Amino acid sequence: REKTSVECLVISKERNPVVEARCNKLKIPVLQAVDDKASALQKVIKEKGLVANEVIFMGNDTNDLPCFPLAGFSVCPQDAHYEVSRRADLVLEKNGGRGAVRELCDILISRLQ
Repeated sequence: REKTSVECLVISKERNPVVEARCNKLKIPVLQAVDDKASALQKVIKEKGLVANEVIFMGNDTNDLPCFPLAGFSVCPQDAHYEVSRRADLVLEKNGGRGAVRELCDILISRLQ
């Protein structure tokens, strides 16, 4: 059940059938095998007519860092690369694959209600 009007997108450098299946189940669009995440994010921002302050980007590794300046707010899981943690606006309490996305969703839902 949809709790907010927040749109989500997964951008991944890898191609992973588990990620694709999970995104399909949750009805979240997914872009996989993306070498230049910043260009992909810029394209989505432009297509949707968004501005940076309407975008939250969550990443965990150095290849995510070029996306941070494109978003109004950057987030990373607790176990992110140290450079990512240093530059994120918010470091979550949960690790990647261990509840970090849910933690961010709960924060957003609590702020939007």
